[in-house]
Amino acid sequence: MKELTHYVNGAHVAGTSGRFADAYNPATGEVVARVPLATPAEIDAIVEKAAVAQEAWAKVNPQRRARVMMKFGALINDHMDELSEIVSREHGKTLPDARGDVQRGLEVVEVCMGAPSLLKGEYMGDAGPGIDLMSMRQALGVVAGITPFNFPAMIPLWKMAPAIACGNAMILKPSERAPHTALRLAELFSEAGLPDGVLQVVNGDKEAVDSLLDNDTIQAVGFVGSTPIAQYIYGRAAANGKRAQCFGGAKNHMIIMPDADLDKASDALIGAGFGAAGERCMAISVAVPVGKETADKLAAKLMPKIEALKVAPYTAGDDVDYGPVITAASKERIIGLINSGIEQGATLKTDGRDFSLQGYEDGYFVGPTFFDDVTPDMDIYKEEIFGPVLTQVRTENYEEGCLSIPEQYADVTRPAEVEVAWIDLDGAEQ
Repeated sequence: MKELTHYVNGAHVAGTSGRFADAYNPATGEVVARVPLATPAEIDAIVEKAAVAQEAWAKVNPQRRARVMMKFGALINDHMDELSEIVSREHGKTLPDARGDVQRGLEVVEVCMGAPSLLKGEYMGDAGPGIDLMSMRQALGVVAGITPFNFPAMIPLWKMAPAIACGNAMILKPSERAPHTALRLAELFSEAGLPDGVLQVVNGDKEAVDSLLDNDTIQAVGFVGSTPIAQYIYGRAAANGKRAQCFGGAKNHMIIMPDADLDKASDALIGAGFGAAGERCMAISVAVPVGKETADKLAAKLMPKIEALKVAPYTAGDDVDYGPVITAASKERIIGLINSGIEQGATLKTDGRDFSLQGYEDGYFVGPTFFDDVTPDMDIYKEEIFGPVLTQVRTENYEEGCLSIPEQYADVTRPAEVEVAWIDLDGAEQ
């Protein structure tokens, strides 16, 4: 079994805490690596090294920083197949999904290649009598990114590329469930010419996160994950005077009008609801057809498509629709919510609880599940399931459909305005 490391000052460094988390292959349930969990002392030492590296990196002009980004982008493109395979292996998503994950991250890197123009300040002469105004863009210093398991490439690249292009040093704490991709990206960044210490990858759990939030040197924190943890990180970071950008969970709805093309609507729901096993915050897990006839027709369109979905490990080929969920605990939670839907009166149209795959009986697979007649008081409606479960809420008219969207998930003026999220069906979010 492989023992992973931290990535510090351009090299792999073993953890010293003696504490580890297990990383699994979600398709088999096997432990494939031990992930070191950093102590506060390790975090502080890593941040101190990053602070030294950042001072020199901030003095490098934007054109030269952009060259590093260009080389890094080229290396990601050269290693696209390798990175996609790492993502698939540790997350369980299909190879096309994984390629979308890496590609979306690469696009952020490509934007950061324009650092010289993006970092320009502003100047206004004679803003007042004898007064000129000038603004300058300067690096903050050392910043931290705390990223989730479901997009092991895209979200770390969201965090590290802009921060580093702007002259900061980045401490990246990837999910301990999916750390391999981040470590490989760090190697490629070093190969691209990034000075040692500008990007540090540290593995850890809540103890490591708290250390990052409490460290005085760290000036800003970016987080993507569940809503309760987003609230916790935002509160603690703000209390310590740090800038914080925290993205939590979501419960996304698709309203289907009577004149909609139901073939296209059902195709979109299949891709958005079941892609990546439903493990993405932009998954559309709630269909809201307007009118009984629309609901009946939509369900009839969905059923054969759901039953035809191919659920398998990514190694089964590019025609796999989705793979396992990330952990045994995730599978157990999803099945518990399906059970609650049955108990609370929803109509179970397809049941994925007993899904089993020959040769992968210990994998964390959940079959495609579809509920009809769901009401807003049910747990499967209120909770972000984060699994391959699609629910249908029936409404009589458009206004009722808009009002079915919970306040905590949609900051809209009802029913006049509805915020629309577009889902890229290749497996990534935009």
